[in-house]
Amino acid sequence: MKLKNVLIVVKDMERSIAFYRELFGLEVILDNEGNVIMTEGLVLQDIKYWKQFLGRECVPQNNMSELYFEERDIEAFEKKLENYHEPIEYVNRLMTHSWGQQVIRFYDPDGNLIEVGTPI
Repeated sequence: MKLKNVLIVVKDMERSIAFYRELFGLEVILDNEGNVIMTEGLVLQDIKYWKQFLGRECVPQNNMSELYFEERDIEAFEKKLENYHEPIEYVNRLMTHSWGQQVIRFYDPDGNLIEVGTPI
């Protein structure tokens, strides 16, 4: 068995596509009306379809999962975040763990938690 994708729920598909394209360089592979597959295995699912599938409410910023990216030039990425045209809600700004890894944690526009860290 092999993990193929990670799906996150979004409210505004175009806004989310732009966010992941501009900040992470991901591109759309397939756009299937409310379900978008991007490079690196990220799938964006429109919240209205997700609610229909589950029959339950979605809870943004539930902090129960995290998308993790690695970036060698984390200072340049930090500047990219600071210059992004929409406000970024940080969990923590650039910090260094006791083992030497630098990380930034923040939310995407829909409250999905993201961590960007330097390679270990």
